[in-house]
Amino acid sequence: MVGGGQGAFIGAVHRIASRLDGQWDLVAGALSSDPERARASAAELGLDPARSYGSYEEMARAEAAREDRIDAVAIVTPNHMHAGPAVAFLDAGIHVICDKPLAATPEDGQRIANAVQRSGKQFILTHNYTGYPLIRQARAMVARGDLGKIRVVQVEYAQDWLAEETQGKQADWRVDPARSGAGGAVGDIGTHALNLATFVTGLKLARIAADLDAFVPGRRVDDNTQVLLRFEGGAKGALWASQVAVGNENALRLRIYGEEAGIDWAQETPNVMRFARFGKPVQLITRAGAGAEDAANRVSRTPGGHPEGYLEGFATVYNEAAHLIRHADHGMPPPEGVHAPGIEAGLEGMRFIAACVHSSANDAAWTEV
Repeated sequence: MVGGGQGAFIGAVHRIASRLDGQWDLVAGALSSDPERARASAAELGLDPARSYGSYEEMARAEAAREDRIDAVAIVTPNHMHAGPAVAFLDAGIHVICDKPLAATPEDGQRIANAVQRSGKQFILTHNYTGYPLIRQARAMVARGDLGKIRVVQVEYAQDWLAEETQGKQADWRVDPARSGAGGAVGDIGTHALNLATFVTGLKLARIAADLDAFVPGRRVDDNTQVLLRFEGGAKGALWASQVAVGNENALRLRIYGEEAGIDWAQETPNVMRFARFGKPVQLITRAGAGAEDAANRVSRTPGGHPEGYLEGFATVYNEAAHLIRHADHGMPPPEGVHAPGIEAGLEGMRFIAACVHSSANDAAWTEV
């Protein structure tokens, strides 16, 4: 692991999720850019001091030279620190699992993409919401044509934790464009919302018109984003991402409407999905319950009625990353149904952020993605 040391939030989430299915062990780390904090963090986690590194560069060199080298590295740093370690480990012949978004700038995103191409190694982006069982079922239902041709896609991700000037490790880098990139809410949670919409629908985004605001005085990145979406093939939609929506914690919601039916799913109640055919009674499909299909059941872990959520979604991405890496290392195609967001999903997110920033700066002008 690179990053994720003392005081970090997402690193602990990755560590728990990676171990949930028994596929991964944490054996090495450059857990902080501060060597002293890195050593202390490694000691807390019980890492071998010989595999606790003061920098990601040292770690990439040392691990690549070991017979028992790591299989993959998880990068859980702020956005501006994704490209350096990703490129270093890919060039060292080591697979990469990286937190989203891909990078802080389009240029860094392309550096990573180039390294993926020349290394031939797996690159997995942890858009964890793609791992929820009912999201897998929604994707299968859309692909099968249960909704008919898609007309409307509505997705939103509303939070309130940055509704006023906030200080602290988690807030500071997210509102600093030097570390977060040009996008604030649009990069931090808007990319999650877009990825969820395109993952489920299979649609390719063509154009957007975006209105980005920084409502908190003095804030240098957006904290509220409203985007009109136009997809190839004619479907239309809207995306709202806000970190100043008072009363909301992690209100990610996806609604998809086709010519024949619609679905409605919310992350805070992830074990239920609403499905409605035109003119028919509404169905409530429950995870691991009546109506749950193979696509959902394959990634469910507990019996129906026992809730699964955030950590399990992350765990599915890590579980499927393990399968992708093992099969790639043996020159085999991935098992049927296995999917984890990769470099293309990352580049899509970077294009989306750049298009939104450009559109908003030009009075919400329509902008190609």
